Amino acid sequence: MKHFINKWYRNHALVYKVLLFLCTTFLIVYLFPKSGKFKYSFDKGKPWQSENLYAPFNFAIKKSLDEIEDEKNDIIKNSPVYFDLETNIKDGVYSAYDLKFKETFTDSILEITSVDLYAKGKSVLKLIYKYGLLDDAYNYAATKDVILLENQVEKRRTTFNNLTKNDSFIRILEQNFNAKGNQRFSSEFVSLFFDIVKPNLKLNEVITDNALKEDLDNISPTRGSIEKETLIISKGEIVEADKFEILKSLESEYASQVWNASNYNLVIFAYALLVALALLMLLLFLRKYRIDVFLDNTKVTFIFFNILLMVFLTTLIINYDSKYLYVIPLCILPLVLKAFFDARLGLFAHVLTVLLLGFIVPNSFEYMFLQIIAGIVTILTVSELYKRANLFVSVGQITLIYIIAYFAFYVIHEGNITNLKFETFGLFILCGLATLFVQPLIYIYEKLFGLVSDVSLLELSDTNTKLLKELSNKAPGTFHHSLNVANLAEASANEIGANSMLVRVGALYHDIGKMKNPTFFTENQSTGINPHDELSSRESVTTIIDHVLNGIEIAKKNNLPDRVIDFIRTHHGTSLVYYFYSKEKEINENTNQDDFRYIGPKPFSKETAILMMCDSVEAASKSLKEPSSTKIDKFVEAIINKQMEDGQFLNANITFKEIQSIKKILKNKLANIFHLRIEYPE
Repeated sequence: MKHFINKWYRNHALVYKVLLFLCTTFLIVYLFPKSGKFKYSFDKGKPWQSENLYAPFNFAIKKSLDEIEDEKNDIIKNSPVYFDLETNIKDGVYSAYDLKFKETFTDSILEITSVDLYAKGKSVLKLIYKYGLLDDAYNYAATKDVILLENQVEKRRTTFNNLTKNDSFIRILEQNFNAKGNQRFSSEFVSLFFDIVKPNLKLNEVITDNALKEDLDNISPTRGSIEKETLIISKGEIVEADKFEILKSLESEYASQVWNASNYNLVIFAYALLVALALLMLLLFLRKYRIDVFLDNTKVTFIFFNILLMVFLTTLIINYDSKYLYVIPLCILPLVLKAFFDARLGLFAHVLTVLLLGFIVPNSFEYMFLQIIAGIVTILTVSELYKRANLFVSVGQITLIYIIAYFAFYVIHEGNITNLKFETFGLFILCGLATLFVQPLIYIYEKLFGLVSDVSLLELSDTNTKLLKELSNKAPGTFHHSLNVANLAEASANEIGANSMLVRVGALYHDIGKMKNPTFFTENQSTGINPHDELSSRESVTTIIDHVLNGIEIAKKNNLPDRVIDFIRTHHGTSLVYYFYSKEKEINENTNQDDFRYIGPKPFSKETAILMMCDSVEAASKSLKEPSSTKIDKFVEAIINKQMEDGQFLNANITFKEIQSIKKILKNKLANIFHLRIEYPE
């Protein structure tokens, strides 16, 4: 049991990666839709590239969304409106008219005229109540079908223009009296009718809405069906409107089939295989090309977490409404990974994520093409993320690429731009705005995962930070040396394409350990007193070597990132403190060289190797007497060649060509520092 525990402990990092791999695979498959997928790809107006396709089973041809929408609009337009007709109101109005007429026209007119006026008023009432008088102003088309109900039973059908509007009975009254030459009685009749006329038609909203809902519910989502073994399309045949709808129906049928237990488990297993294969490729890539990332479980977890996050957001949007798919800022993934690692890893992870999403998104080829192109543009355009202007310009370029690519795909599919959906361009703009969230997201990730980005490095490069202020006060010579080394290292990194911001920050902090005993280092000995004169060589070398350990301790106490601490650990590698070793050897011939070497480790990246070269050259350059171009050239060559012979760069992924470029930069910089000039003839 003890042996098993020890073995597990020794391999706990690998066990963790396996568990992380399995958990990520499970979660991604869990988010995926559990259905079959149509194995053919096709585009409207393009030839069918696959073999002749026969119907694998009976299925219905689904109507397009436009067809269903047109049917809905027709039903809404032609659906009748139901009004309740209250007949007792009409009878009451007639009775009230008889009484009111006698009261209004008593002895003021002749008996013959009275009879004639009474009949005219009665005829106007019949016109008003021929179909009925509305109780409100309704906004329906004149030709809208109307059904009049009496006690919930249909009594009569007509059109809306036949009904008397509640504000038009006076107009009817005036027209009839003016036409007959009885204008002098018009005002009395208007007053009379105002008192007696009451609406007898009221909209029955419940029946109207229910009837409309029933008609809408009866819309068939299909039009016809295809029998099994029927030839759907032949190879090379153009996918035109009808064929396209049939193929879309078949594709939809595949996605919506109810799977039995064995099919369901098989689909799950197949998805798991593909997802596991993609994630395995990522792990193999890390192991082969980014071993430092692969060995760090926190960094591997961070990469897997971001991939899972993008899959989760995409499935969330698809389940809500797939038309908002392009709002998801997928380019945040390569941006974040490039900020913390490098461009190659960012692009590789982005492409794998897009391939995974291709299983679940509609128009998968179009989606993958757009996202991969956008990812490439992101990697190529976004540099120096800590500069805000760079991010805004890059996001603008990414958004433009989205719009151009989508426009091209739309023209290819439709053959015209008449129905181009401009709201999709708005989604791309929203996506670009969401991509700007990468800045606060990077800050959050730094706190959660303990990583460091160029944004943090920019903050650390400020010489007004508390730690660098302390260094300048306690060890001003070391601070000045660090600034010179930072300038040399930054120029060298730019020359070979290394991370110049990282190496500059590393150079600024690499000697902070000298703050503990500043006077033991020559650059801080302003009084001419050397404390080493009172110490033995072994005591002196211990003090010198300890500045590395002291620097690591101070850095951790001040929460400097591990990437910066690496420069403190490696800037001397395992090099020999030659002065004190030679001094001790004069006393004791059998002196062990290892006792006078730094504890290491050796530089393990281009940036740490650059710092070692620049630090040694800058420090030793102070001993140059009467410097000339020839002396500087020999001096730089001697120092760096000695480091190479000592094997200090064996663990760093730096080439001979890059070392030669660094030598050239150092020679030019030192020549400028010493103000060397060409000697002109007098």
